[in-house]
Amino acid sequence: METRSQWGTRAGFILAAVGSAIGLGNIWRFPATAFENGGGAFFIPYLFALLTAGIPILIMEFAMGHKYRGSAPLAFKKMNKKTEFIGWWAVLVAFVISTYYSVIIAWAMSYSVFSFNLNWGSDTEGFLFGEYLNLSVDPGQTGSFVPGVLIPLVLVWAIVLAVLFKGVKKGIEVANRIFIPALVIVFLIIVIRALTLPGAMDGLQAFFTPDFSQIREPGVWVAAYGQIFFSLSIAFAIMITYSSYLPKKSDLTNNAFIVGFGNSSFELLAGIGVFAALGFMAGQAGVAVDEVVAGGVGLAFVVFPEIINQFPGLNALFGFLFFASLVLAGLSSLISICETYIAGLVDKFKISRTKAVAYGGGLSALISLLFATQGGLFFLDAADYFINQFGVAFVGLVEVILVAWVLRKVKDLQGHANELSDIRLGSWWTICLTIITPVVLGYMMFGLFKKNLLKEFTGETNTTGNYEGYSDAFILWGGWAVAAGALVVGILLAFTKWKPSSSVENQEALSKEAK
Repeated sequence: METRSQWGTRAGFILAAVGSAIGLGNIWRFPATAFENGGGAFFIPYLFALLTAGIPILIMEFAMGHKYRGSAPLAFKKMNKKTEFIGWWAVLVAFVISTYYSVIIAWAMSYSVFSFNLNWGSDTEGFLFGEYLNLSVDPGQTGSFVPGVLIPLVLVWAIVLAVLFKGVKKGIEVANRIFIPALVIVFLIIVIRALTLPGAMDGLQAFFTPDFSQIREPGVWVAAYGQIFFSLSIAFAIMITYSSYLPKKSDLTNNAFIVGFGNSSFELLAGIGVFAALGFMAGQAGVAVDEVVAGGVGLAFVVFPEIINQFPGLNALFGFLFFASLVLAGLSSLISICETYIAGLVDKFKISRTKAVAYGGGLSALISLLFATQGGLFFLDAADYFINQFGVAFVGLVEVILVAWVLRKVKDLQGHANELSDIRLGSWWTICLTIITPVVLGYMMFGLFKKNLLKEFTGETNTTGNYEGYSDAFILWGGWAVAAGALVVGILLAFTKWKPSSSVENQEALSKEAK
């Protein structure tokens, strides 16, 4: 008897998977990464990375979740009981990300309100770090809570937990049917408006003009693989979990191509919108476009408010739409991130979904309060860097090596996908998983460990040689300990015994899901 929740429709699954992939990084990471790595020429390594790593790993994770019908820990346990800890490691990485990702969404909520009166004033950088975040303590200190962050953070968690309590079909699927179309519509309006600004074409020319000499540099190819890897929500349990809710007859390969190209299409759209706006900003300031290019928090909360200040009209509307797009993209991703550990708790301890959401989501919400303090940005910065670089990327490398080389499950997963899919997998998929992806990820990880552990090779000019010049103690406890803690806790969870199924709880969950 089938006791696992299921998506209501194929479109529901695709929207949820695309919603997970499309996050804040699509809007504020991809445009700057492309520009800094060859402009239009960057699309060559980017497309190659999508076809040789992004989509192949997506197919692998879809096949794993669908074949073994479980969360990441359960899927790895069914492959080999000794590898369960890999699933928990990925789940714990997702858990850590959920604690601070929610805070960035809270910032975007605040800024969507600030847009109406342009509350950030003319000094947008000073406003962000001073008046809004009240960043008045040293790294490692918390200070007091910042009400402007705390209040929207509570609202973020209220929305996310409410969706998760409703379940897969009635909660996550319904939410993404609203969030993703709304996000696309909102961002299309932003792009159309940005393209009508004076100087927009200069921005697009800077974005798309190819520098083919760049693609001979290994670093550009590493950047392309890194962008694909981090933007597709692969290697931290999401896609394994989501695919476990698919009906038994589902086209896995086709779904992976739709999700992969859907995510990349939105990244291209984001690049057009962002660089059209940056071209306008550069024209207003009388400088070259490359002088105003930024990424990450700086782009979203410093540069874009500056652009909005200079708009010839409808400043408030454009500002609201931009930050609303960040909120929508963030919420859809956060929901998927949280679902990984909720599914893991349900599978492992056989508790009801309601309890899993309360325990897992509640604990994440509680920890997220740390990032709503005066020193929260420092904790967020260190945790984000180390958990992404030494969590997501490292898990991905271990996962691929384990599946392809150690357990030799590539043929089994290939056969499972081919039984169900119109697009049949051949040697292309096998070569990508067994050779190309492990080599590229291995090279990336070697470079990261070399940079962060062997300071004499880094070429850093800051006083400590650490990331952002943070002290050794703060980097140890705020960075390395967070990344290592995800692995250690994952191993401990793998050693706990699996609880026997309760037919009463299963029937209760199914009954609630069907309502």
